[in-house]
Amino acid sequence: MKKKSLGFILLLAMGLVLLSGCSTNEPAENQTTNEGTNQGANQGTNEGTNQGTNEGTEVDVVTTASIVNDETAFLKAISKDGTWIIATLNDLTIDKDLVLEGEFTNKDVKARKIALYTQDENRTKTARFTLTAPKLTIKSENASFVGGTFVGDIYVEANGFTVDDAKIEGNVYFASEEYKASHQITNNGSVTGKTEVKK
Repeated sequence: MKKKSLGFILLLAMGLVLLSGCSTNEPAENQTTNEGTNQGANQGTNEGTNQGTNEGTEVDVVTTASIVNDETAFLKAISKDGTWIIATLNDLTIDKDLVLEGEFTNKDVKARKIALYTQDENRTKTARFTLTAPKLTIKSENASFVGGTFVGDIYVEANGFTVDDAKIEGNVYFASEEYKASHQITNNGSVTGKTEVKK
């Protein structure tokens, strides 16, 4: 009888040890599973969200254009808080001096563009517009004046100014020989007045 009782107690003790071992392992497995799932889900969500947000922001900064049809919108677009491309939808006459300023990029290169035209899906220009102002000062690097006509004088205070398939009815003055040497007139662009250094 004592042997049976002793055997029963040993069996019971072994069972408790086994149960105890199982209950210890089970939370560990759940914990690992939960941590893995949460970490994976959070990492995926956060990376996806951040990547999407960052990529979206990057695209906006690089490629956003201001489509303008009045003086207020144009002045905002050419400011340091504007956009890299300023595209007009009509002729504009502004009786104050204009300043194109701020640092912008297109495809990782500093650039700024005043586009006085509209185009179709094949990038064929469908209409050209005229911007008239007493003076336009260029302070943004690699700025280009494209596709239309500017009536007034341009003062260049940055490298890489380009007149591309556009007409300047006035003079173009450069603040230094360096700025003058870096400028281009391309695709049948023209300047009716002087092109010289004027400090």
